[in-house]
Amino acid sequence: MDLDQALRVSAAGLQAQSTRLRVVAENLANRDSTGSSPGADPYRRKTVTFGAQVERGLAGGGVSTVKVSRIGTAPGEFVETYDPAHPAADARGYVKRPNVDSLVEIMDMREAQRSYSANVSVLEVTRGMLTRIIETLR
Repeated sequence: MDLDQALRVSAAGLQAQSTRLRVVAENLANRDSTGSSPGADPYRRKTVTFGAQVERGLAGGGVSTVKVSRIGTAPGEFVETYDPAHPAADARGYVKRPNVDSLVEIMDMREAQRSYSANVSVLEVTRGMLTRIIETLR
């Protein structure tokens, strides 16, 4: 793998993990968002699905990078809590709460942060190699 390919792979990883962090932040921000009307569904947790993307080079070879293939929603039931005074309470007095688990979101955030940091490290090492090559050519 040449240095240009290393930069492209790292940049794709940074972009994918950045999207993942944005989705985690959105999930955490909406973890208490209920429906706007009685009995309405609340916020549903979003998920990120990654896929591989092959970039073809000039010489016919390709490099495989990661990309976000889909931002979907998590299946599952909503937790209902009894709160008849809440504006979103149904006729029985129950309010549907989002299916967002803060612990799961924090674990996803930590994993995305570590992947992001690893890609930044690759970029820094690659930049250092390019700098040394340029200094050698002078």
